[in-house]
Amino acid sequence: MNKPLEGVRVLDLSRVLAGPWCGQQLADLGAEVIKIERPGSGDDTRAWGPPWLAGTQESAYFLSANRGKRSVAVNLADPEGQALIRELVSHCDVVLENFKVGGLKAYGLDYESLKAVKPDLIYCSITGFGQDGPYAHRAGYDFMIQGMGGLMSLTGQPEGTPGSEPMKVGVALTDIFTGMYASNAILAALFQRERTGKGGHLDLALLDVQVGVLANQALNYLTSEVPPRRLGNTHPNIVPYQAFPTQDGYLIITVGNDSQFRRLCQVLDRPQLAEDERFATNAARVEYRELLVPEIASRLLERSTDEWLASLEAVGVPCGPINTLDRVFDDPQVRHRGMRLNMAHCGSGDVDLVSNPIRFDGQALNADLPPPTLGQHSDEVLQELLNIDDKSLADLRQRGVIGGQ
Repeated sequence: MNKPLEGVRVLDLSRVLAGPWCGQQLADLGAEVIKIERPGSGDDTRAWGPPWLAGTQESAYFLSANRGKRSVAVNLADPEGQALIRELVSHCDVVLENFKVGGLKAYGLDYESLKAVKPDLIYCSITGFGQDGPYAHRAGYDFMIQGMGGLMSLTGQPEGTPGSEPMKVGVALTDIFTGMYASNAILAALFQRERTGKGGHLDLALLDVQVGVLANQALNYLTSEVPPRRLGNTHPNIVPYQAFPTQDGYLIITVGNDSQFRRLCQVLDRPQLAEDERFATNAARVEYRELLVPEIASRLLERSTDEWLASLEAVGVPCGPINTLDRVFDDPQVRHRGMRLNMAHCGSGDVDLVSNPIRFDGQALNADLPPPTLGQHSDEVLQELLNIDDKSLADLRQRGVIGGQ
């Protein structure tokens, strides 16, 4: 299929997760993404294992965020390496980087320097705290930003209950959200450039993003001026909307309106609960949750998770199990939607990845290339875009300016 971003070329100077996630999203949408890495070591996450892809030293972490890219190993500390990057930029539409603020200026690879090379360049910077402000100089990692940005104050068991410390989310969601906001901003900048002919500098900060995605919890605070408290698996604004123990496990029930609640009560053989004025509306159920939840919980303990699932799904009450990842990837809906993606890989024969969830005219948007080995495409890209001959490439490699095959 013709992908939406075909013809767009991205130079990806980023590493770890937020920037690479953005680059992978753009690659899946059809952009050509050239990933610049340090010779010898590459992206930090290449070393973040085990587990490793069988027969290789490619970490699962790296594989998760680098599909669709060509890897070029260039020494940015070398003036010749910097010159190569500037030449590559002249052939690119977008530069993506996540160095500390000012870190690339010494190399002549900051926005102002590269704008002189390509005036309509779209340059996207991802940092922990943004390009200005009192924390701008600080490094930022997802875990600390989840804490600083308030997410951990909302996640975990209620204060005073067993295991009641603040908890991070089990996936680096702040990084991932930042990558998605960055890709969205780049798409907007590309669209604007089509109309105006101008590029620009995009400034994405993990802390900004974390605050930005607090969503209803942020507004709960801003509206009431009362900081929300940790509620475990319950919801601050909807009841019942939580995980309940069953005879053999757990069941998540997510009742989103009063009609669903009435149907839940019928299945539970507790129709009187729906008629009780303390529980008849969601606002009332939130107020009297401490009375209602034990009534539901005691009944759910009488049958298995699968039995309740069958009964509740039959009447349209939203519910689901808590799956481990082996069950996730064996789930018939997940399998039907093709979320487990297998691709050829030069190091191990093949590699299993997670598909991009976007469907475009009925087809999944996934890049054609698997995650690259370090410097796998150095010669290919430098010859293709800069017309560097084999002898010159060998000389650059011998002097440590470039790396890879």
